Amino acid sequence: MPSRIYRVNALPAKPRAAARRAVVLTLFAALAAAGLGLGFTQPAHAASADEIKARGYLTVATEDDFKPFEFVDDGKPTGYDNEMLALVKKKLPVEVRQQIMPWPGILPGVTTGKYDMAVTAVLVTPERKNTFDFTTPLVESTTYYATKKGSSIKSGDDLVGKVVGAQTGSAMLADLKAYDEELKKKHGGQGIKQIVEYQSYPEAYQDLGVGRLDAVANTQINLNSLIKTRPDTFVLGQKLGQPVYIAWAVKKGNSAALQMINAVLFDLRKSGEMYQMQKKWFGASFESMPQSIN
Repeated sequence: MPSRIYRVNALPAKPRAAARRAVVLTLFAALAAAGLGLGFTQPAHAASADEIKARGYLTVATEDDFKPFEFVDDGKPTGYDNEMLALVKKKLPVEVRQQIMPWPGILPGVTTGKYDMAVTAVLVTPERKNTFDFTTPLVESTTYYATKKGSSIKSGDDLVGKVVGAQTGSAMLADLKAYDEELKKKHGGQGIKQIVEYQSYPEAYQDLGVGRLDAVANTQINLNSLIKTRPDTFVLGQKLGQPVYIAWAVKKGNSAALQMINAVLFDLRKSGEMYQMQKKWFGASFESMPQSIN
Protein backbone atom coordinates (compact mmCIF):
# COMPACT_ATOMS: atom_id res chain seq x y z
CA MET A 1 0.00 0.00 0.00
CA PRO A 2 5.77 0.36 -4.14
CA SER A 3 5.85 2.70 -1.34
CA ARG A 4 4.54 5.97 -0.72
CA ILE A 5 6.19 6.03 2.35
CA TYR A 6 7.61 3.02 1.59
CA ARG A 7 4.78 2.03 -0.49
CA VAL A 8 6.28 -1.04 -0.22
CA ASN A 9 2.96 -1.58 1.29
CA ALA A 10 1.68 -2.06 -2.14
CA LEU A 11 -2.05 -1.92 -1.50
CA PRO A 12 -2.49 -1.33 -5.16
CA ALA A 13 -4.06 -0.99 -8.39
CA LYS A 14 -0.58 -0.92 -9.93
CA PRO A 15 2.82 -1.75 -8.39
CA ARG A 16 5.02 1.29 -7.75
CA ALA A 17 8.79 1.37 -8.03
CA ALA A 18 10.32 3.12 -5.04
CA ALA A 19 13.44 4.21 -6.91
CA ARG A 20 11.46 5.78 -9.74
CA ARG A 21 9.22 7.54 -7.25
CA ALA A 22 12.22 9.01 -5.46
CA VAL A 23 13.50 10.51 -8.72
CA VAL A 24 10.09 11.88 -9.68
CA LEU A 25 9.48 13.28 -6.20
CA THR A 26 12.79 15.13 -6.39
CA LEU A 27 11.82 16.58 -9.78
CA PHE A 28 8.41 17.74 -8.55
CA ALA A 29 9.98 19.28 -5.46
CA ALA A 30 12.40 21.22 -7.64
CA LEU A 31 9.59 22.41 -9.93
CA ALA A 32 7.47 23.44 -6.98
CA ALA A 33 10.38 25.30 -5.38
CA ALA A 34 10.90 27.13 -8.66
CA GLY A 35 7.23 28.11 -8.76
CA LEU A 36 6.48 25.89 -11.75
CA GLY A 37 3.85 23.68 -10.12
CA LEU A 38 0.30 23.50 -11.38
CA GLY A 39 -2.95 24.08 -9.52
CA PHE A 40 -3.51 26.07 -6.35
CA THR A 41 -1.10 28.79 -5.32
CA GLN A 42 -0.49 29.51 -1.69
CA PRO A 43 2.16 31.05 0.54
CA ALA A 44 4.87 28.68 1.73
CA HIS A 45 4.18 29.40 5.41
CA ALA A 46 1.60 27.35 7.31
CA ALA A 47 -1.59 29.34 7.68
CA SER A 48 -2.94 30.01 11.15
CA ALA A 49 -6.46 29.03 12.19
CA ASP A 50 -7.56 32.69 11.83
CA GLU A 51 -6.02 32.92 8.36
CA ILE A 52 -7.74 29.72 7.24
CA LYS A 53 -11.09 30.95 8.54
CA ALA A 54 -10.55 34.38 6.99
CA ARG A 55 -9.85 32.97 3.54
CA GLY A 56 -12.65 30.42 4.06
CA TYR A 57 -11.05 27.26 2.68
CA LEU A 58 -8.43 24.52 3.00
CA THR A 59 -6.51 23.24 -0.04
CA VAL A 60 -5.94 19.49 -0.24
CA ALA A 61 -4.40 17.13 -2.79
CA THR A 62 -5.62 13.59 -3.43
CA GLU A 63 -4.12 10.86 -5.61
CA ASP A 64 -5.93 9.75 -8.74
CA ASP A 65 -4.98 6.05 -8.99
CA PHE A 66 -4.43 4.07 -5.79
CA LYS A 67 -7.28 1.64 -5.20
CA PRO A 68 -9.00 1.16 -2.82
CA PHE A 69 -7.90 4.42 -1.16
CA GLU A 70 -8.47 6.90 -3.96
CA PHE A 71 -9.17 6.59 -7.66
CA VAL A 72 -11.36 8.04 -10.39
CA ASP A 73 -14.30 5.97 -11.63
CA ASP A 74 -16.32 7.28 -14.61
CA GLY A 75 -14.84 10.73 -14.03
CA LYS A 76 -15.82 10.80 -10.36
CA PRO A 77 -13.29 10.62 -7.48
CA THR A 78 -14.05 7.69 -5.20
CA GLY A 79 -12.38 5.30 -2.77
CA TYR A 80 -11.89 5.29 0.99
CA ASP A 81 -10.09 8.64 1.31
CA ASN A 82 -12.53 10.46 -0.95
CA GLU A 83 -15.54 9.11 0.94
CA MET A 84 -13.90 9.97 4.27
CA LEU A 85 -13.21 13.49 2.98
CA ALA A 86 -16.87 13.83 1.99
CA LEU A 87 -17.82 13.08 5.63
CA VAL A 88 -15.23 15.56 6.89
CA LYS A 89 -16.49 18.34 4.59
CA LYS A 90 -19.93 18.17 6.17
CA LYS A 91 -18.51 19.06 9.59
CA LEU A 92 -15.78 21.56 8.73
CA PRO A 93 -16.30 25.32 9.30
CA VAL A 94 -14.55 26.10 5.99
CA GLU A 95 -14.71 24.96 2.37
CA VAL A 96 -12.32 22.25 1.08
CA ARG A 97 -10.72 22.87 -2.30
CA GLN A 98 -9.49 19.54 -3.59
CA GLN A 99 -7.13 18.78 -6.44
CA ILE A 100 -6.99 15.24 -7.87
CA MET A 101 -3.52 14.49 -9.20
CA PRO A 102 -0.80 11.81 -9.54
CA TRP A 103 1.05 10.80 -6.37
CA PRO A 104 4.50 12.30 -7.18
CA GLY A 105 3.35 15.93 -6.82
CA ILE A 106 1.39 15.58 -3.59
CA LEU A 107 3.94 15.54 -0.76
CA PRO A 108 6.23 18.11 -2.42
CA GLY A 109 3.16 20.34 -2.79
CA VAL A 110 2.50 20.07 0.95
CA THR A 111 6.10 20.82 1.92
CA THR A 112 6.18 23.97 -0.24
CA GLY A 113 2.84 25.23 1.08
CA LYS A 114 0.98 24.76 -2.18
CA TYR A 115 -1.52 22.52 -0.35
CA ASP A 116 -2.53 22.55 3.29
CA MET A 117 -2.87 18.78 3.43
CA ALA A 118 -2.26 15.52 1.56
CA VAL A 119 -5.61 13.72 1.72
CA THR A 120 -4.22 10.45 0.47
CA ALA A 121 -2.90 7.17 1.84
CA VAL A 122 0.41 8.25 3.36
CA LEU A 123 2.21 5.52 5.27
CA VAL A 124 3.67 7.00 8.47
CA THR A 125 7.39 6.36 8.94
CA PRO A 126 10.02 7.85 11.27
CA GLU A 127 11.68 9.50 8.26
CA ARG A 128 8.47 11.24 7.19
CA LYS A 129 7.86 12.51 10.69
CA ASN A 130 10.87 14.78 10.20
CA THR A 131 8.99 16.65 7.46
CA PHE A 132 5.29 16.11 8.14
CA ASP A 133 2.76 15.97 10.94
CA PHE A 134 -0.06 13.46 10.60
CA THR A 135 -3.72 13.29 11.40
CA THR A 136 -5.07 10.61 13.67
CA PRO A 137 -4.61 7.39 11.68
CA LEU A 138 -7.26 6.43 9.16
CA VAL A 139 -6.15 2.82 8.58
CA GLU A 140 -3.88 0.22 10.15
CA SER A 141 -1.62 -1.70 7.79
CA THR A 142 -0.21 -4.97 9.12
CA THR A 143 1.51 -7.87 7.36
CA TYR A 144 -0.35 -11.20 7.41
CA TYR A 145 0.04 -14.42 5.46
CA ALA A 146 -2.53 -16.22 3.32
CA THR A 147 -2.65 -19.87 2.36
CA LYS A 148 -4.56 -22.04 -0.03
CA LYS A 149 -7.80 -23.36 1.41
CA GLY A 150 -7.27 -26.70 3.13
CA SER A 151 -3.62 -25.95 3.97
CA SER A 152 -2.03 -27.59 7.00
CA ILE A 153 -0.68 -24.16 8.03
CA LYS A 154 -2.82 -23.02 10.97
CA SER A 155 -0.40 -20.67 12.76
CA GLY A 156 2.79 -18.74 12.16
CA ASP A 157 4.83 -21.57 13.65
CA ASP A 158 3.58 -23.84 10.87
CA LEU A 159 5.56 -21.76 8.34
CA VAL A 160 8.70 -23.62 9.47
CA GLY A 161 9.92 -25.67 6.52
CA LYS A 162 7.52 -24.01 4.08
CA VAL A 163 7.98 -21.90 0.93
CA VAL A 164 6.57 -18.38 1.27
CA GLY A 165 6.33 -15.56 -1.28
CA ALA A 166 6.33 -11.75 -1.03
CA GLN A 167 6.97 -8.77 -3.31
CA THR A 168 10.56 -7.73 -3.93
CA GLY A 169 11.59 -4.60 -2.03
CA SER A 170 8.37 -4.43 -0.03
CA ALA A 171 7.74 -3.80 3.64
CA MET A 172 5.95 -7.13 3.70
CA LEU A 173 9.10 -8.90 2.51
CA ALA A 174 11.05 -7.20 5.31
CA ASP A 175 8.43 -8.32 7.84
CA LEU A 176 8.57 -11.87 6.47
CA LYS A 177 12.37 -12.01 6.78
CA ALA A 178 12.19 -10.67 10.33
CA TYR A 179 9.56 -13.27 11.21
CA ASP A 180 11.80 -15.98 9.74
CA GLU A 181 14.55 -14.91 12.15
CA GLU A 182 12.07 -15.16 15.04
CA LEU A 183 11.13 -18.68 13.96
CA LYS A 184 14.79 -19.72 13.84
CA LYS A 185 15.34 -18.46 17.39
CA LYS A 186 12.24 -20.24 18.57
CA HIS A 187 12.80 -23.53 16.73
CA GLY A 188 16.50 -24.18 17.13
CA GLY A 189 17.60 -22.67 13.84
CA GLN A 190 14.70 -23.99 11.78
CA GLY A 191 12.75 -21.39 9.88
CA ILE A 192 11.07 -20.86 6.56
CA LYS A 193 12.49 -23.23 3.95
CA GLN A 194 12.57 -20.62 1.17
CA ILE A 195 11.42 -17.04 0.70
CA VAL A 196 10.54 -16.39 -2.94
CA GLU A 197 10.50 -12.77 -4.17
CA TYR A 198 8.08 -11.60 -6.86
CA GLN A 199 7.86 -8.45 -8.97
CA SER A 200 4.09 -8.36 -8.46
CA TYR A 201 1.58 -10.02 -6.17
CA PRO A 202 -0.64 -11.52 -8.91
CA GLU A 203 2.31 -13.77 -9.80
CA ALA A 204 2.68 -14.83 -6.18
CA TYR A 205 -1.04 -15.55 -5.84
CA GLN A 206 -0.93 -17.62 -9.01
CA ASP A 207 1.92 -19.74 -7.61
CA LEU A 208 0.09 -20.11 -4.30
CA GLY A 209 -3.00 -21.29 -6.14
CA VAL A 210 -1.13 -23.99 -8.10
CA GLY A 211 0.90 -25.16 -5.11
CA ARG A 212 4.34 -23.71 -5.88
CA LEU A 213 4.06 -21.68 -2.67
CA ASP A 214 2.73 -22.67 0.73
CA ALA A 215 1.86 -19.09 1.74
CA VAL A 216 2.08 -15.45 0.63
CA ALA A 217 2.85 -12.48 2.91
CA ASN A 218 1.05 -9.20 2.20
CA THR A 219 -0.98 -6.58 4.05
CA GLN A 220 -4.21 -7.66 5.70
CA ILE A 221 -6.05 -5.17 3.48
CA ASN A 222 -4.68 -6.67 0.27
CA LEU A 223 -5.21 -10.25 1.38
CA ASN A 224 -8.80 -9.51 2.38
CA SER A 225 -9.32 -8.15 -1.12
CA LEU A 226 -7.82 -11.31 -2.63
CA ILE A 227 -9.97 -13.59 -0.49
CA LYS A 228 -13.10 -11.58 -1.27
CA THR A 229 -12.58 -12.27 -4.99
CA ARG A 230 -11.49 -15.91 -4.52
CA PRO A 231 -13.08 -17.19 -1.29
CA ASP A 232 -13.07 -20.80 -2.45
CA THR A 233 -9.31 -20.77 -3.05
CA PHE A 234 -7.56 -18.73 -0.35
CA VAL A 235 -7.84 -18.12 3.40
CA LEU A 236 -6.32 -15.48 5.68
CA GLY A 237 -3.68 -16.63 8.15
CA GLN A 238 -2.18 -14.81 11.12
CA LYS A 239 -0.26 -11.58 11.70
CA LEU A 240 3.47 -11.58 10.91
CA GLY A 241 4.47 -7.93 11.45
CA GLN A 242 3.77 -5.05 13.78
CA PRO A 243 1.08 -2.51 12.88
CA VAL A 244 1.98 0.57 10.90
CA TYR A 245 -0.47 3.35 10.15
CA ILE A 246 -1.78 5.35 7.22
CA ALA A 247 -2.87 8.97 7.72
CA TRP A 248 -3.27 12.34 6.01
CA ALA A 249 -0.27 14.67 6.15
CA VAL A 250 0.41 18.37 6.70
CA LYS A 251 3.66 20.30 6.60
CA LYS A 252 5.43 19.96 9.94
CA GLY A 253 4.20 22.66 12.30
CA ASN A 254 0.93 23.31 10.46
CA SER A 255 -1.06 22.79 13.65
CA ALA A 256 -4.05 24.88 12.53
CA ALA A 257 -5.02 22.68 9.58
CA LEU A 258 -4.15 19.54 11.56
CA GLN A 259 -6.35 20.44 14.53
CA MET A 260 -9.23 21.46 12.28
CA ILE A 261 -9.24 18.10 10.45
CA ASN A 262 -8.48 16.03 13.55
CA ALA A 263 -11.46 17.46 15.42
CA VAL A 264 -13.73 16.01 12.74
CA LEU A 265 -11.85 12.71 12.41
CA PHE A 266 -12.09 12.15 16.17
CA ASP A 267 -15.85 12.65 15.91
CA LEU A 268 -16.02 10.14 13.04
CA ARG A 269 -14.08 7.60 15.11
CA LYS A 270 -16.34 8.18 18.12
CA SER A 271 -19.51 7.79 16.06
CA GLY A 272 -18.17 4.66 14.36
CA GLU A 273 -18.55 6.14 10.87
CA MET A 274 -14.82 5.77 10.18
CA TYR A 275 -14.91 2.08 11.08
CA GLN A 276 -17.99 1.49 8.93
CA MET A 277 -16.14 3.05 6.01
CA GLN A 278 -13.11 0.81 6.68
CA LYS A 279 -15.30 -2.29 6.57
CA LYS A 280 -16.80 -1.11 3.29
CA TRP A 281 -13.47 -0.60 1.54
CA PHE A 282 -11.08 -3.01 3.32
CA GLY A 283 -13.25 -5.76 4.75
CA ALA A 284 -11.99 -5.05 8.28
CA SER A 285 -12.15 -2.27 10.87
CA PHE A 286 -9.26 -1.00 12.98
CA GLU A 287 -10.76 0.26 16.21
CA SER A 288 -7.60 -0.18 18.31
CA MET A 289 -5.59 2.43 16.37
CA PRO A 290 -3.86 5.05 18.57
CA GLN A 291 -5.32 8.56 18.74
CA SER A 292 -2.02 10.17 17.71
CA ILE A 293 1.00 8.93 15.75
CA ASN A 294 3.16 12.09 15.73
